[in-house]
Amino acid sequence: MLIRTPLIVLVLAASNSAQIPPKVWDDSELADWAAPIAGLNVRPAFFTAREYYSVAGDNLRTYPVYHPDREPPGYWQRLHRLKPEPLVDPSTIRTEQQWITAGRRVWEELDATSFRTSDPALIAKARSREVLAKVSLQPDGTVFQLRWVVTQRGVQLSFLECASCHTRFMPDGSRLAGAPENGALTDPGGIGGELADRDILQYFTGDSLVAANFKTFAVPWVKPDIHEKIKSMTSGQFERLMRSTIHGTFPRVNGSPYYMTKIPNLIGIKDRKYIDHTATHRHRGPGDLMRYAALVQGSDALDFGTYRFYTDAQRRILYRYDDAVLYALAQYLYSLESPPNPHRLDEKALKGQRVFQREGCPGCHRPPLYTNNKLTLAKGYTPPQDHPFSEDILPISLGTDPGLALKTRKGTGFYKVPSLRGVWYRGLYMHDGSVASLEEMFDPDRLRPDHLPGGWKGPGVEKRSIPGHEFGLQLSPPDKSALIAFLRTL
Repeated sequence: MLIRTPLIVLVLAASNSAQIPPKVWDDSELADWAAPIAGLNVRPAFFTAREYYSVAGDNLRTYPVYHPDREPPGYWQRLHRLKPEPLVDPSTIRTEQQWITAGRRVWEELDATSFRTSDPALIAKARSREVLAKVSLQPDGTVFQLRWVVTQRGVQLSFLECASCHTRFMPDGSRLAGAPENGALTDPGGIGGELADRDILQYFTGDSLVAANFKTFAVPWVKPDIHEKIKSMTSGQFERLMRSTIHGTFPRVNGSPYYMTKIPNLIGIKDRKYIDHTATHRHRGPGDLMRYAALVQGSDALDFGTYRFYTDAQRRILYRYDDAVLYALAQYLYSLESPPNPHRLDEKALKGQRVFQREGCPGCHRPPLYTNNKLTLAKGYTPPQDHPFSEDILPISLGTDPGLALKTRKGTGFYKVPSLRGVWYRGLYMHDGSVASLEEMFDPDRLRPDHLPGGWKGPGVEKRSIPGHEFGLQLSPPDKSALIAFLRTL
């Protein structure tokens, strides 16, 4: 018997075929997501799903900021006639590839919601020939980091979100999405810094800028806490402290300008079991990547056991991104691949591959990912036997600087075994970005106190040793050169 399906049923089925993104904030998923803090042996607490979803999700298109001499005729006027449009419309998406395409748009347009401003002075700066004369423009005449946002309150100025730190400009001028930034761009007219100062005061309402900066990094359960110095700093002194960072590093909230964090490479994130250099959070799938993006963009409760860094009045979510925006972003990041590698597996590199195998490097840097996704101990840390990540903890320390893993709010007591994929383009090495080249990495002189680090040095520091990961330092010069040649092919 021929069964005919009514047309209305087919229409409804088609209309319901759009993929529904997973919920970002889920109390059950959050319960065992984060690693315990090493100095407290408690997990950080989170806002509840009810608190999170009490705030409307942001989902707005943004538009490029042009140098005034390169702006298309009538562009500024047209922006003011536009209506707000969604960045992602999930009702139109049916396939994984469409989510990836939407995610690329998110990557290229997503702005820091809390940075948005209608301040006429800052908007004038962003349209000033004098200010933009010192800015490296894109070939189309746009300013990479700045965005215009059409909102219900009119056209606002904002700053590019994830792509600002995770876009690398390659020697041929192309942009590599997902890789750490490398200093090809500077803050246009200081606009980003001014927006960042305004941003932090929104979250720490009622606090001075000094107090807010202190709360960003303070670790009161560590005695003495080096961040106590911030409370007595002038704004100029704090600016100098923050300028001790270098391109490719960033002291994010819960991190530290004294114990630096290298900007991670997001290419290959799909295959990583943990997020952050110190494995602060599990990575079980796109939901966890979405959660992490939401967390670091303003949804962190800053609760660590009995230590709370927000007052009751400050403890609220100001902004969040729509789930569809974060899902599209996660799908795009999962799709990223390394660029074509100019380094070939020639005779020298093949010799280096044999050195790599002979020296036991695959024990931790196992092909094809060139990581085993395990965790090594920070020097001086002994985890409890019932640690929730115990199945992945290697009972060894590589002796690298333990500051980030023990003296910050990112301090889990661990460092991830990093992947060696893409070391030829990533730029900085070690979790703090203190090593600037593979040659420096395998130079035994870096262990000396009079070594001049090629990467991050530290506030007020010129020379210091870069301890840890001594594997390969004693190789013969030919073996060392061959090993480096092989690593550059990965």
